[in-house]
Amino acid sequence: MLEEIHPPKNRLSKNIIKATILRELIENSVVFIVLGILIYLDYRFSWKDWIGWILIAIAAITLLASIWSITIRPFLLYKNTRYHVDEEFLQLKTGAFIEEYEIVPMTKIQSVEMNQGPIMRKYGLCSISVETMGSSHAISGLPRDVAWELRNQIAHYAKIKEVES
Repeated sequence: MLEEIHPPKNRLSKNIIKATILRELIENSVVFIVLGILIYLDYRFSWKDWIGWILIAIAAITLLASIWSITIRPFLLYKNTRYHVDEEFLQLKTGAFIEEYEIVPMTKIQSVEMNQGPIMRKYGLCSISVETMGSSHAISGLPRDVAWELRNQIAHYAKIKEVES
């Protein structure tokens, strides 16, 4: 008889909200600076009229997307992402509107790595990336100590040997 697999319950750190907002603010600022420069160049050099209208449309769409990515998306990410690790499987649940459940057998995992960029470091967060033969799976927004323990736990269950450099 098949054993029932329960949905994952472990949550990300609440600091993922702040880290995601900061990352989105930086990315959106760069996009708006580039758009501003292009709009200025359009005005300064009197490019064809349709170019200005396209730039304005792109700016409007980008503004709406940035409002979504800064005010709503980080909270949905935190609220709807779950993970669980046991001796047999790595389970991931993502998505607010379309929920996606992934079950990765430990026997299929080939490597696991832990990453921490400057924004994540500021908030004491890390990301775990798990590679299989045909895909990659990530858990982003874990506290550093939890990520380190999870990395070692997955490596142990998947019987991955650490490579000496």
